[in-house]
Amino acid sequence: MNDKLQKPSFWQVIVSVCAALFGVQNDNNRLRDFSQGSFAYFAIAGVVLVTIFVIALIVIVNLVLN
Repeated sequence: MNDKLQKPSFWQVIVSVCAALFGVQNDNNRLRDFSQGSFAYFAIAGVVLVTIFVIALIVIVNLVLN
């Protein structure tokens, strides 16, 4: 593996989850996440971001329909 791989920071986890949601994850980031990252951090971030996304969609639809 690459010696430059480090445990991802909070913001790197958020960016990686957002990139994964859109399907545009960088290969280096993917390797870092799978080798150094904790599944729990990514799972929690994923659930939170998907929840925020769904709430935002509901708010936007309600604003447009009114």
